[in-house]
Amino acid sequence: MLLNIMRKVFTVLLWLAATAHAQKASTELLLYCGITMVRPMTEIAQVFEKREGVKILIAQGGSEDLYQSAKKSGQGDWYLPGEPSYRDKHLGEGLLGEFVNVGYNQMALVVQKGNPKKVKPDPREMLRKDLTVILGNAESGSVGQEAKNVLDGLGIYPKVVQASVFLSPDSRSLMNAMKKGDADLTLSWRAAGLFADNAIKLDVIDLDPRIAKPQALLLNLLKSSKHPELGRSFMQLAAGTEGQAIFRKHGFLDNKTVVGH
Repeated sequence: MLLNIMRKVFTVLLWLAATAHAQKASTELLLYCGITMVRPMTEIAQVFEKREGVKILIAQGGSEDLYQSAKKSGQGDWYLPGEPSYRDKHLGEGLLGEFVNVGYNQMALVVQKGNPKKVKPDPREMLRKDLTVILGNAESGSVGQEAKNVLDGLGIYPKVVQASVFLSPDSRSLMNAMKKGDADLTLSWRAAGLFADNAIKLDVIDLDPRIAKPQALLLNLLKSSKHPELGRSFMQLAAGTEGQAIFRKHGFLDNKTVVGH
């Protein structure tokens, strides 16, 4: 009799454990991720999925476009824009909750492999008449917004826009255009230029941090998240030792970087 009861209890416990595991396995979380950070965040997501038995979907695009998607849909768990101004801009709207710093990115000049046009480490080179120049669109993504900040600091943004053959929505489209040989020069996130498939055809020319200040990458927990505890665990992974090693591998500065004011 007692043995039968114990068997039944054990069966129920097994069923409960299996049900809990199945529920967890069917849990899907959504990350809104700026284009440049997709590679490290995909790798971190894979580690987390394996560890927690969940599925992470990644919506990628320009930082402003992504925020508007998250706001309109009312769904999702995290938002990672390409620079901190997007948190400052939208914090008052009530969608963005707590955050962690997962590293830094920085603007750089990107040229064809071997720098055949002898471009110097100065954004004013974008005004050279002998160069075909492309630029990010400041209205759609962080690469264009930060390019505007850098060029405004030198007082040449309107001139560079006028000199550009076209504006791209994000860093991926800038890199693809450069790889196709559509331009000689662009101003983009340096990590994008260092990705292996881009570095085969392109070179990065680093800029003085006083001209192109490293920008913090802030991973925000969305208040729309239905799984905030899992959300916080993922944020800890991304900002911790394991996640930071992945970010460094993909050409980013880690979150221990000292940035001057």
